[in-house]
Amino acid sequence: MNDRTRQRSLGERLIVALPYLWLVAFFLVPFLIVGRISLSQTAIAQPPYTPVLDLSEGIAGVVAFVKALSADAYALIARDDLYVFSYLKSLQVALVATAILLVIGLPLAHAMARAPARWQPVLVVAVMLPFWTSFLIRIYAWMTILQHDGLLNQLLVALRVVDEPPTWLATDTAVLIGIVYSYLPFMVLPLYAGLQKIDESLLEAAADLGCPRGRAFWLITVPLILPGIGAGCLLCMIPIIGEFVIPDLLGGSDTMMIGQTLWTEFFANKDWPVASAIAVVLLVLLVGPIAAYEALQSRQIREGR
Repeated sequence: MNDRTRQRSLGERLIVALPYLWLVAFFLVPFLIVGRISLSQTAIAQPPYTPVLDLSEGIAGVVAFVKALSADAYALIARDDLYVFSYLKSLQVALVATAILLVIGLPLAHAMARAPARWQPVLVVAVMLPFWTSFLIRIYAWMTILQHDGLLNQLLVALRVVDEPPTWLATDTAVLIGIVYSYLPFMVLPLYAGLQKIDESLLEAAADLGCPRGRAFWLITVPLILPGIGAGCLLCMIPIIGEFVIPDLLGGSDTMMIGQTLWTEFFANKDWPVASAIAVVLLVLLVGPIAAYEALQSRQIREGR
């Protein structure tokens, strides 16, 4: 092996290793720190948990540290209905919101992909346009719109859809409205990317064989964009489960999601072990869908080859 080949091989290894180094530095190490805190006990001290590892005591200090660790925080989460309710509420909101996003995003992405080529970049920019404004400002805008005397109720009363202005804020409906509005681009863009790759001749052949357009869409288009559907659902559902800002500003006590519970334990109650245990359990729950999607993608790639 000459020097040039050896240098190229070393460079390729470094390129492959960089993503793993990034994951170790910014995912694995923080996760281990959080996991270690979750096995601690709450204490009025700095830091607000015990035990604290003291390497100056050598092996004896490490042994004492390990013996002092406990799973009390996880036991509390398992037996307290508040945490169970928060997890279930987050899952419910995430599933409903993701289903709504898919129902809205699929026709929108399909229309974008079938638009004239010169208009497609404009439509993509229009979908991404909300990202140019601060996320918090957009949620505050929805608070103004959904107020009792806000723009939405004024419009509904003016159109005589309702006689009395309904209550929107502090409800599940307001949370779903805010989530669907905020996460719609994350659903539309993967679907649009998948729809763009479809060979139009397949749909033309189905039409020539007498297949109705709607049936061809479900039998040909949808199976071909399943990876895009999976990617869009994961991109939406995973962050929605841990969402904090939207349910905190638009929701009420009945929409207490796990992100709010984690924030309360960490900042209000100063219970770092319980907050860390909540985060660890949440991460473990989210690893399942990600692993299932990756396995499906790998199988499809193998079958395609």
